[in-house]
Amino acid sequence: MGNSTIRDGQISSALDERSREVFRRIVETYLDSGEPLGSRNLSRILPMTLSPASVRNVMSDLEELGLIYAPHISAGRLPTQMGLRFFVDAFMQVGNLSEEERGSIERQIRPSEDDQSMEGVFNEASRMLSGLSRGAGLVIAAKSDPVLKHVEFIRLEPTKALAVLVGEHNQVENRIIDLPAGVTASQLTEAANFLNAHLAGQTLHEVRSQLEKLKGQVESELDELSRDLVERGLAVWSGGEGEKPTRLIVRGRANLLEGLAGLEDIDRLRLLFDDLERKESLIEILNLAETGPGVRIFIGSENKLFSLSGSSLIVAPYRDGDDRIVGAVGVIGPTRLNYSRIVPMVDYTAQLMARLSRKGS
Repeated sequence: MGNSTIRDGQISSALDERSREVFRRIVETYLDSGEPLGSRNLSRILPMTLSPASVRNVMSDLEELGLIYAPHISAGRLPTQMGLRFFVDAFMQVGNLSEEERGSIERQIRPSEDDQSMEGVFNEASRMLSGLSRGAGLVIAAKSDPVLKHVEFIRLEPTKALAVLVGEHNQVENRIIDLPAGVTASQLTEAANFLNAHLAGQTLHEVRSQLEKLKGQVESELDELSRDLVERGLAVWSGGEGEKPTRLIVRGRANLLEGLAGLEDIDRLRLLFDDLERKESLIEILNLAETGPGVRIFIGSENKLFSLSGSSLIVAPYRDGDDRIVGAVGVIGPTRLNYSRIVPMVDYTAQLMARLSRKGS
């Protein structure tokens, strides 16, 4: 962002009051309607008196700076991607949400009485962001770390078993694990009984720490094969250390179809959806969110992930009680998103998600 700041400073010093006002009106018209603004209409709405010819001269200067361009043969002008970035950095004022808006967001993503898990919250947050932004709302969620209620190992074949984990809200996770050579049915039962007796009521993260403390007890109560089985079961459930979040919830994709002009636009949107389906994209979005504090705005090709579709991404990470980034919330949409309205919305949603994550952890 350092180079961007230097560039913005250079551009700012090159703009006088008239240029700034003309540029601001062109961008605001584009964000509001998507339409180019011509010199005649511009001269009517400017707070200072400028003839259409004078406005055209100012527009020519703004074009030379790379801030605006003329689409096709239109007499009007639209902001370039660089112009939009400059506007967001130098002109945009982000207000605070009203109490009413905050209350509305809180009501929409509160866990229901009968479902205390975060799954419903993720879906509602994504749906709410989509509805308020008219773009696609996205939530990247960390793998849940459920509190263990019951564990069971079921043999499927001599070298494989199904490890079944039941969480406190009765969510069930199944994983197929490789069995240590020579493990017996009684050892499967013994390993499950040990986990249920000593580790129920704790999260997988806590179980790992607890096993270290119980090392002596594990060795005295379980034989080598049963100990191996316990370790394998825990490893396959919890994944590798530092594993990135793996779930992406997107709502409102249909919103992105509105206003598309032709087959080329639809192809670009298809590319965007293909990008979203790839697991690497989740890691990429999260990496983008992690690169700075608070809400991050990526316009068009600034975000290599969505550069082909020309979409903008507004994203903010959220953290758990240990201050680890465990997910992100955001909005994807066309470059003419209402940035000043969406930024505080994404920011507040990320704060709420962090609060709920801490409560649920």
